[in-house]
Amino acid sequence: MKLATLCYLRQNNQTLMLHRNKKPNDIHQGKWNGLGGKFEPGETPEGCARREIEEECGLVARHLHLKGLLTFPLFKDDEDWYVFLFLVTAFSGTLHSCAEGELRWIDNERLLDLNLWEGDKLFIPFLDKPGHLSGLFRYQQGSLVEHHIIHYP
Repeated sequence: MKLATLCYLRQNNQTLMLHRNKKPNDIHQGKWNGLGGKFEPGETPEGCARREIEEECGLVARHLHLKGLLTFPLFKDDEDWYVFLFLVTAFSGTLHSCAEGELRWIDNERLLDLNLWEGDKLFIPFLDKPGHLSGLFRYQQGSLVEHHIIHYP
């Protein structure tokens, strides 16, 4: 089982996205993602999110808003992934380049036009809704074969 975070930083009707195009053998190769990654031992979800954001783009998250929990059964190497989903609207610092791919501010209305994982297109609209969500996204050979989303307004 893997624990991870997925964070969407927003300002001025744009979201900071990472085009995964630099890291060899990347399961996300060619996809656009929010920022985040795997927990280190002893980390809280918020601690992991803050560390990953700073490592990946140089920005320091001042306010994290937990939007939900995403479950990806047998996502990689036959491991279940549990991902804490955050919306970040307050941050500081200077954006720097990322070793995993190209960072770019994308207009919010264009997010779903990007090359995203199929499940991302289903949960990203919930970032703009009040409340929390719980989602399950099952992939087989890179294709979404099952999903369930429960929204708690």
